[in-house]
Amino acid sequence: MANKPPPSEHQYARFMAPQGKRPPRRVALIRGQDKSRFTDFYHLVLTWPWSVFIAVLALVFGAINAIFALAYIAQPGSILHARSGNFWDAFIFSAQTIGSINYSVMAPHTPYANGLVIFESFIGFVYLGLMMSIMFARFSRPTARVVFSNVAIIAPFDGVPTLMFRTANQRGNQILEAEITMTLARTATTREGLVMRRFQDLEPVRRRTSLFALSWTIMHRIDETSPLYGLTRDDMLNGNMEIVILLGGTDETLSDRIYARHSYLPEDIHWDHRFVDILTMHPSGRRIVDLGRIHETTPLDLAAVGFTDGETERALEDEGASG
Repeated sequence: MANKPPPSEHQYARFMAPQGKRPPRRVALIRGQDKSRFTDFYHLVLTWPWSVFIAVLALVFGAINAIFALAYIAQPGSILHARSGNFWDAFIFSAQTIGSINYSVMAPHTPYANGLVIFESFIGFVYLGLMMSIMFARFSRPTARVVFSNVAIIAPFDGVPTLMFRTANQRGNQILEAEITMTLARTATTREGLVMRRFQDLEPVRRRTSLFALSWTIMHRIDETSPLYGLTRDDMLNGNMEIVILLGGTDETLSDRIYARHSYLPEDIHWDHRFVDILTMHPSGRRIVDLGRIHETTPLDLAAVGFTDGETERALEDEGASG
């Protein structure tokens, strides 16, 4: 059987975006609710990519100076040593004022200009304070440098078909009291014919680890208690299934709670494969994790592990039928 099925009409957008990528856009409109709250805007600013954030800061800064430049040239001769009615000279003077740059070349020349300078200085203080607070919030947010394998595998482990994937801490420090949560999202139809998205917990073999520093292979045994019991790849495709992963823990350096997320679609699952070894020992005695190979798998010799009558998928089919 092919390791990975070709794209089909079963594929759909992920419910959970992988770590480091923007989540799927979801629009929620509630009748009668104000959609333009400052807290929502603040949340939006924190989720912008750095390139967009810096570009917006520059555009706002330019817009403020352009508005004040127009206000300065509204009264000819309001700026000493500036060309009368020249927008660029007024723009430069505005930038020097809002940035508290004391070049002493141009200066306010009329009461009108002095009033604008005072008002612009106030706007500059407010803008600088907001900009610095948002930048601090972006820099100070605890982030996880955790990588997940691009694929998961389903293969026999101790004689039981087991779902496995692995993760590693890219920072090299320790994540304390790391905990993994696995959820199966699937499309189900009720007896009344209502199609809805349902979520079922997948119990990992080991949910917590006190110290997560190198790599961690997470396993879920597909036995009679598992929501995956008796399912084949086609069943997972037809059910639009997605395995959602959430890892949380305390970063020992930041002393703060961090989270990482990932998800696996049916086409991300390799059947009857195993992960290649990524742990080696340095001559100095230190363990080395080769993160470049964290996604690599190799086909499994089923006969060597006692599955002589077919692949793991066929074993799951037989168990489901016998149950």
